[in-house]
Amino acid sequence: MTLQPFSLNVGGFLAAGLRAAQPGGRRVLALHGWLDNAASFVPLAAHLPDLDLVALDLPGHGHSAHLPAGTQYNTPGAICHVLDVADALGWDRFTLIGHSMGAGIASLTAAAAPERVERLVAIEALGGLRGPEDETAQRLREHVRAARALPGRNLRVFPDLSTPIRARMMTNQLSEPCARLLVERGVKPVEGGYSWCSDPRLMLPTAMRLSEAQIDDLLAAIECPTQVIYATPAQSYYPEPLRSERIKLLRDGRLAVFPGTHHLHMEHPQVIGDVIRGFLAG
Repeated sequence: MTLQPFSLNVGGFLAAGLRAAQPGGRRVLALHGWLDNAASFVPLAAHLPDLDLVALDLPGHGHSAHLPAGTQYNTPGAICHVLDVADALGWDRFTLIGHSMGAGIASLTAAAAPERVERLVAIEALGGLRGPEDETAQRLREHVRAARALPGRNLRVFPDLSTPIRARMMTNQLSEPCARLLVERGVKPVEGGYSWCSDPRLMLPTAMRLSEAQIDDLLAAIECPTQVIYATPAQSYYPEPLRSERIKLLRDGRLAVFPGTHHLHMEHPQVIGDVIRGFLAG
């Protein structure tokens, strides 16, 4: 299944992505990770035939528009955007697949709108990152300082794609082909070469995070069957036993764990595709 570029006007906002529209296929909306884009799902799509698969560039990422000045990137806004995109597609009920940040958004969308989400696949995250209560003030201060200092900063220009590709390979333990997929959709041509096309505001420290108790309450509210997929070893920011403990809160959850890195859905798409196909068929 080959993904093709598409775009939608969602309330005056340009939402872009990649789509493989199989007539009559299961409606699946795929959400990528932080600073990634819809190309995150290109390798996996080849192993998920017979789906009406829409891989979305989330706001500020890939080819989608940036949020207007003065508007915050936050989880409630992302949830509403996902539902707005589904509305624009004419989808009443649909399946969500998410990776990393996209898995956090997908799982909280399932909690917030259970009548819309029929199945959920969460890869390398479930419920989002927690924020200890005693770090709340410091986190907010850091966000405000960084946000006020952001205007006027110049974007870095790369003479060619080799430098950003190497950077993604090193930062995310990605192979060259997978890093190239993300970079080619994540840059724009400018004078002197290329710069990232993602919104610089995405790099700001998160202003507020949910507590673990709040995340627990949201996960317990997910009504649909859920397939969680983790790579081992775990990421330092989402360690064991925390990540496995969260799955116990799901009403209908199952877990698959495979050796690999954070982008295991890109590096091992056949293995992950087999799990997802079995889950969707179940």
